Amino acid sequence: MPSPKAKNSATRSGGGSPGLSGSTNGNGRYEFMSLNRTLPPTLFRQGSDPTATARLRASESPTRRRGSGSSSSSNTGMPEEDCMRLNPSFIGIALSSLLAIDLWLSKRLGVCACEDSSWGSIRPLMKLIEISGHGIPWLVGTAYCLYNADSAAGQEIMFNLFMALILDLILVGIVKAVVRRRRPSHNRMDMFAATSVDRYSFPSGHATRSTMCARFLLAHLVLAAPMRVLVILWSGLVGLSRVLLGRHNVTDVLFGFLMGYCQYNLVEMLWVSSLGMQGLLGLIQG
Repeated sequence: MPSPKAKNSATRSGGGSPGLSGSTNGNGRYEFMSLNRTLPPTLFRQGSDPTATARLRASESPTRRRGSGSSSSSNTGMPEEDCMRLNPSFIGIALSSLLAIDLWLSKRLGVCACEDSSWGSIRPLMKLIEISGHGIPWLVGTAYCLYNADSAAGQEIMFNLFMALILDLILVGIVKAVVRRRRPSHNRMDMFAATSVDRYSFPSGHATRSTMCARFLLAHLVLAAPMRVLVILWSGLVGLSRVLLGRHNVTDVLFGFLMGYCQYNLVEMLWVSSLGMQGLLGLIQG
């Protein structure tokens, strides 16, 4: 019958603990050997701490070793595009703030947007000023004056004014179709002779037209000082009425003033003389 000591020796030599290994020496004694002598110490740290194991594997990967020498910023910081998204530019913040102020101010100034507004009683007057800056009355009135002009100088002025009004309609229509900014939410679509592009708000066609016509009249008509002041006031009131009626935002009108001012410079560059006008009319009639 085998002794218990022999069974214990067989068990130690065949199975044993998974964390230990051993061997017998020449005297038959069993000597235990720690795994610390045969395996690298990093394996024990891996088994004891899962987080450290993951970090160790990542540090020993070929990709990490190849990229470690390229730049230190890639190992310690976020990618550049992520930093750009987390830190928006100053221009973007400024434009967003300007847009918010524009919408807030336009809504506060829309005091004639409807009859029950705070200044709803003067809404008919504002609509009358609105019609005075509309393109159709100006085109009809200019064509009538051109037809009844009895001098070459008068025909030249009226013809160039008519062409300037056509140019204004084209340029404003192009900008509106490109930008496609919606009109303010408090606007009532009861405008005089509205077209498809009138759904959009930027820029204000009334503001561009009033500014361009004001410069045109002041430059080519002999007016007394009170009349010159009235022309300037009329141009400003047309732009102001657009905001009070809720038709446009403030930036729409301000850009319209600037655009109309520049349009007059373009009209002067494309000015058609009386001889050129007669030749052009002859080509149209022929």
